[in-house]
Amino acid sequence: MDAQLLRSTFAVVERRAEHAVAFFYSHLFWNNPGVRELFPEDMRPQRDRLFAALTHVVTHLDDPALSAYLDHLGRDHRKFLATPALYAAVGASLTAAFAHTAGSAWTVEAEKAWTEAYGHVADLMMRGAEEAEEGGEPAWWDAVVARHERLGDDLAVLTLRPRRPFAYLPGQYAGVSSLRVPRVWRTYSLANAARADGTVDLHVSRIPGGAMSTALVEEVREGEPLRLSAPGGALISRTAPGTPRTYIAAGTGWAPVKALLEEVAEGPEGTEARLFLVARAKEYLYGREDVARLKERIPGLNVTYIASAPDHPRDQATERLIHALYACGNWPSHDVYLAGPPGFLAETLPVLSHLGVARVHHDHLPTAGRLRPASTAEWLIEPPTPAWHDPEARTPRRR
Repeated sequence: MDAQLLRSTFAVVERRAEHAVAFFYSHLFWNNPGVRELFPEDMRPQRDRLFAALTHVVTHLDDPALSAYLDHLGRDHRKFLATPALYAAVGASLTAAFAHTAGSAWTVEAEKAWTEAYGHVADLMMRGAEEAEEGGEPAWWDAVVARHERLGDDLAVLTLRPRRPFAYLPGQYAGVSSLRVPRVWRTYSLANAARADGTVDLHVSRIPGGAMSTALVEEVREGEPLRLSAPGGALISRTAPGTPRTYIAAGTGWAPVKALLEEVAEGPEGTEARLFLVARAKEYLYGREDVARLKERIPGLNVTYIASAPDHPRDQATERLIHALYACGNWPSHDVYLAGPPGFLAETLPVLSHLGVARVHHDHLPTAGRLRPASTAEWLIEPPTPAWHDPEARTPRRR
């Protein structure tokens, strides 16, 4: 693939991203009338995800890991009932949208480059889907809600019982779908290590305006069916036994960290571990009983709770975390596992780098909502830094 030509063309299209995405879906649905019913009623989040995926591919053209990313993407897209015919239709509409948007930058050479690039991407995705099918992996797992517990107005813990074995690694996430929000999938972390009864927990934070999170927190009842997509994610244990590690979790980032710590508890004794649990206010700190049980099973676990003081700005939690991190030593020898909203990760990663941490493990996850400025085009061109302390603006952890 001509990476330089692909990037230069994409840079032109990116300046009119909102227009390009609107043209793409209009072209796709007009020329393929039956395709519209595969998509959710509210297309705004879908448009954001499309451009985010395109951006990821274009910015990682030289990354050897891109093949694995596309393989998993194709495996996961079976839940959308993607077929070879749909891949072809998407390719035609994407080319038409780019040609319409790029203006004079859309040359014969650019069209050839994008046609070849999309063909390569589609081949890798379809190969991932075919391998999953051959391996007997379903497009999704049907599950039933075995337990639904509210923890305050905006948080719920759901225990799901998949109807067939659902294999995953602690720290991974899965897409969740409910009949209450048709054709919509949202990503949430799996909040426990494997259990003998096969059940999995989800920690769901309700986001204002979020249809799926609202349904899962306020509407879903025990006995109700849900669907789980294939698990994924890079926040899995990569630390050799006996190596010290630090876990930092904000909000429902506690879910994957809890699963990772349960895995540690099943391993050899003597593990040195530090846990920092962060919330924008004291009332949002949860899971203390789980932490107490884990401390009994992991004698070397040191726990620090951090929240803003009453009547103080919510960003004080981050300031307190930074002070607590600098008060600790031996950072170069620690593996760090970091989980939380994107804004929290963006604030914390530079601090860990300054402390000399060489190995930080975290996920890059699709979001369920975006805070847009007055102009949607401005947002797509220059995304604002997420303010994770603001519940009205916060994007949920997978989460």
